[in-house]
Amino acid sequence: MSGAQGAEPMGSRTATTYESVEGGQNKTKLDIRSKEDEGYEMLVFDDEILSSNDERALNLTKELNQTDILVIVAVNNSESVNWIQENSRNVKNMICFESSSNLMNRLGGNDIGSVNKDKQITEVVKTVGDAWERLPVLQNLRSKGFSTLTCMVKNCGPQILNCLLDPNCRKALQCLNQCSPVDQVCSYRCIASYESPYFEAFSLCVLQKHNCLELDAKIPEKPYVPPMTSFRGKELCHDTAEDLFVGWLGELDWSWRVVAGQNPAYDQFPCQYQLFYRGKGKSSFWYEPVFQVRTLEEKLVWRRRRYSVKRGKIPATFRFSVLDNGVVSNEFWTIVDVSDDLSWGLFHYNGAARVAGQSYTGAVLVTPDGSYPAEKEKERLQSALEKCGIKEWELFAVDNCSCENPPLGIPQGSRLHSRISIIEEPDSEEKFN
Repeated sequence: MSGAQGAEPMGSRTATTYESVEGGQNKTKLDIRSKEDEGYEMLVFDDEILSSNDERALNLTKELNQTDILVIVAVNNSESVNWIQENSRNVKNMICFESSSNLMNRLGGNDIGSVNKDKQITEVVKTVGDAWERLPVLQNLRSKGFSTLTCMVKNCGPQILNCLLDPNCRKALQCLNQCSPVDQVCSYRCIASYESPYFEAFSLCVLQKHNCLELDAKIPEKPYVPPMTSFRGKELCHDTAEDLFVGWLGELDWSWRVVAGQNPAYDQFPCQYQLFYRGKGKSSFWYEPVFQVRTLEEKLVWRRRRYSVKRGKIPATFRFSVLDNGVVSNEFWTIVDVSDDLSWGLFHYNGAARVAGQSYTGAVLVTPDGSYPAEKEKERLQSALEKCGIKEWELFAVDNCSCENPPLGIPQGSRLHSRISIIEEPDSEEKFN
């Protein structure tokens, strides 16, 4: 048996299934629908149709000129191969299985060769297959199976091809295929381990621009964490709250260092430095975390992100936004407490990567040097943690032992504190370096 298949949304274009049946028996089938992918239909034709002059032959040519995806299965007859080559030139995405080597796989309008001859392409196809097999697992995240594949190849063919042919990007996809869709720890470690421009472009197109998984995660509304309301005996205003974020920057090369965090996916990385600063614009404010990642290949690498920060309605509340490997995350941050001498602080956040279907919460305990706050601060610290609904034993300690040559620094012309000054300590430079 040999054949070709295609599918598209109802009410859009109709796709074609082209199939030959042994014995010359014509078995055309129309409107074959998947229960998991409602809204799609499949049209089936056999080899005999090539020699016919009826309406079905005209329909086949017409549908091939409009289809987005063409799947060819076991087509080896030379006449059929020649006909498909001649009539599929306008098809941007074509996948061949057990077919003539003269029929080329095509993605985003680019021919990528025969899977039977190219070891690299074989690995690419396996990766696509693994991802496809994983799609049913995504049903609890409201993915629609075949509609996801259609969206990807229709809108992001070049990005998919570039990613699958790049070793690092391909490793990222293969790694993510092994993670449960709800396992943020596994997913983010894969992403942080195999960052590349190709992976960012893939995610930006498939998820952020076209939302091919059709997900819509929301920032959690709970827990509600009340922000601090005063600092050094004065009512807290927006300017002072921003100054608390800026922290030790200026006296040191960083604002804060993370001692411990609540979220196992995002708060446990080694050597976390926080850089908060005002931009050149009147109301611009930025946050850049710098941190180490121990990759899945056991290499220590530095990573850095850049968040845009906007004031919330209430002082000490903020809205953060970041493009992280092609996906936008939006977060709501609260300054829970900061000691008067800036010896420690506690920041809480609720966030969501909407198109990745992930919502999350977390909190970070920070100090100037990355060491735990003094014993005398224990009662106040526990009170701050209780506001977040966190027990002290729930925090993950950050490894701050081997933090050589962090890629710090902020843009020239950036502004720091506007209202408060850092309390000088006799040996502050020595203490915090």
